[in-house]
Formats: sequence, C-alpha cells, structure tokens
Amino acid sequence: MSLSIQDLLATAAVAPGSVDAFLARHPFPLVEGRTVTFVFRGHADSVELVHWIFGLESSLPFQRVHGTELWHLSMDLPERSRVEYKLGVRRGMHHALIRDPLNERVARDPYGANSVVHGSGYQVPDWTNDDPFARRGEIVDRRIHSDAFGEERAVQVYLPARFRTTRRYPLLVVHDGPDYVQFAALRTILDNLIHRLEVPPLIAALTASPNRMTEYADDERHARFLADELVPDLERAYPLDPGADARGLMGASFGAVASLAAAWRRPGRFGRLLLQSGSFAFTDIGPHGRGPLFDPVVRFVNAFRAAPGRPAGKLFVTCGMYESLIYYNRSLIPLLTSTGMEVRFVEAPDGHNWENWRDRLREGLSWLFPGPAWAVYE
Repeated sequence: MSLSIQDLLATAAVAPGSVDAFLARHPFPLVEGRTVTFVFRGHADSVELVHWIFGLESSLPFQRVHGTELWHLSMDLPERSRVEYKLGVRRGMHHALIRDPLNERVARDPYGANSVVHGSGYQVPDWTNDDPFARRGEIVDRRIHSDAFGEERAVQVYLPARFRTTRRYPLLVVHDGPDYVQFAALRTILDNLIHRLEVPPLIAALTASPNRMTEYADDERHARFLADELVPDLERAYPLDPGADARGLMGASFGAVASLAAAWRRPGRFGRLLLQSGSFAFTDIGPHGRGPLFDPVVRFVNAFRAAPGRPAGKLFVTCGMYESLIYYNRSLIPLLTSTGMEVRFVEAPDGHNWENWRDRLREGLSWLFPGPAWAVYE
C-alpha cells in the first residue's frame, strides 16, 4: 500500500527509507485536487517558496519534519492554474534562489528560468508543440534605416510555408518578436495554426528595441518607425494586403503599451491589436507607485482614458489573474468597448510570463485573423 503525503510526513523521522521510496515514486510538486505540496530535501536553516502571485505574500515558509532534512509546504491552487516559482534556501548567512530540485518542469525567459507547477486540469496546449505534418515557415533577417531613430534597425520577418509573391498576406507586427519565438514558441504556433487553417497564411515582422522601456512607453518616434518606415519598407518587399483590417500589432507588458500607443497615434493604420498583460497604469484615481519608468506610460494611459478615439477595429486583450496588472487591464475593457471597437478580454489563472502569453495565442490570433477553419462557426 502506498504512502500518502500525510503518512510520509508522519513517518519520515522514523522510517527514512520510506522517504526515498516516496520521492522516487511521485512527481513533485504533488498535486492532489486543489492542494499542491512542495517538498525540499537537504540541509538548510530555512526554506521558502518564492512566487509571483499578486495578493499573496511573495514568499511562503516551508516546515521542517522534526529530526530530518525534509521540508514541506502545502497550499491551495485553483484548477487549471500555472505558477512559476523558485525556492529560497538559507544556510547560515548564505541565501540562494534555486529551481526546485524535485521538479523537472522549467519555464525560460530572458532573465533565466523558473520551476513551474501545473494545477489540476492544466495541460500544455498541443498546438504549441512541433507538428510533424505542419510545414515550417521561414524567418529571414532584414535591416531598415530609420530616420525616426537615426540608425539602422534589425527586423526578423516570418514568411509562411508555401509563400508566394502572387498572393496578398496580412501583416502582424510583433513587439519583442525574437523573445516570442524563443520563449513563447511563436514560430511553431504560427506554423501549426496556418497548417490547421485556423489563421490564414500571414507575414509577421518580429521587432526588438535596444531601449524598450523608453521606446515602448508611447514614444512618438516608435509610432513613426512602425507606421511610416517599417510598414512601407515591408510593403515594398512583400505582397501585403493594403487594408487596415489586415494589419495587426501585438505585444506583452510594455509591448502591449507600445501596440496600443502606436495605433492611437496613427488611427486607421492598424486594424487589429493583440494586447497581453499590458502595463496600462493610470493615475486618475491615485498614484501608481511603480517608479519613474512608468511615468510616460501613465501619461499616455491617462490621455487615452480621457480621449480614446477609435485606434483599431478589433482588440484581443489578455491578462493573468495572478498579475498585479490585472486591475488596470480589467478597468480598461469598458472604455475600449465604449469606443465601438470589437473587444474580447480573456483572464487566465497564470502570471506575468511568456508561457501565459504563449497559451493565449491560438485564441487571440484566430479571433483577430480567422482562417477558413473558423468560417463555419461565424
């Protein structure tokens, strides 16, 4: 008969062999319904769970089983949740943040990697994985001279499989595009969704900024670069559909701010926006408290809330329920809807991270750019 986690903790001090067998037999963290139990085994003076769930204490202490080096923490985790975390391990004066040694699940981002726990019912979407039947698109490098920034800018261009110069393609401009490819499987997702006819074959411009916290914060130069330099350059190079409804902007965090701000500064130029976990801080009801980097964002969002206009036709907005930005995103939805724009808002039991943004791409892209497979449902 197998031990439960409660049995394990009760017997660990007197039957250390049972600990070895239990740890070898079960995946960790151990998910049992809505309860998830984290376990750490090793010498330590204290162990804590460090997470990024807004509204909870940022670190939660483990308890040590008396007389052992076994540490544990149980907490409630709603179904279908996905949470990234690290363990804070203190030994004397030394404190280290480490990935969970018992957990093989890892999520990577530009700053490194975190351990991941999946709540009951969560599954990595199959359309984020390589499909051997889906033909691969091509990513090519391009350089564009920008008068707005006074320098050349590098852009990667995704061309769909079976690209032809004799047909017209929608254009999707992706802020932090190389990061979307590396950390959110964007290239694979586009290949799969195009193969499944869920989105039409499209061209994606994968942009990056050497100073994103400034340029993405409603910098007029950035709007000029996108609308007056990047798009015309791509129009000369590729057979793009000229209609605004076939032009999209996309980004996460500050990239979402950059997308909305550029469309607001150039109304009618980009008809589709995909805004993920936007850093849409505002102060018309109180100070934002997020530091000086947010001041230009706040000025933009305050101005937008005062006079939103109608910067695009369709907006798909996503945010994680566990993010501190959820309040700002929720608050923005009624305003966006009031402009006459078609808006869809999706909240997810996840945080401010690339795999949250990855998991929302199928719904967002297929709604903004529906392919033939969706025609029967419209």
